[in-house]
Amino acid sequence: MQEVYAFLKKCGTYYLATDDQGQPRVRPFGTVDIFDGRLTIQTGRSKDVSKQIAANPKVEICAFDGQSWLRLSAVAVEDERIEAQQHMLDAYPSLQSMYKAGDGNTQIFALEQATAVFSSFTAEPRTIQF
Repeated sequence: MQEVYAFLKKCGTYYLATDDQGQPRVRPFGTVDIFDGRLTIQTGRSKDVSKQIAANPKVEICAFDGQSWLRLSAVAVEDERIEAQQHMLDAYPSLQSMYKAGDGNTQIFALEQATAVFSSFTAEPRTIQF
């Protein structure tokens, strides 16, 4: 999990895919954290992505660092704790103008049942599960 976290932090932007009633939806994301031993991401409850995850918590993330890429399949499980929200906001101070821990909008998802595949054009794929 730590390796996946480090790769996503290095990339800065990754792409999160969700299901919107059978239509794939992909959007850029940039938040990633480790809280209470779990890899987490953040969004706003008012956003379509939040509604899509509520309807189908299976998500995929893809990121590319210029040489290799990561595909991460997981189940997004909401962590409603204020502490998880604050931890993420502390890691991303620029979000604090839009989100506040406990505001009813800030939403943290832990990525569980995760399978991460690291790939490149020069090496065999490598899989990590957590």
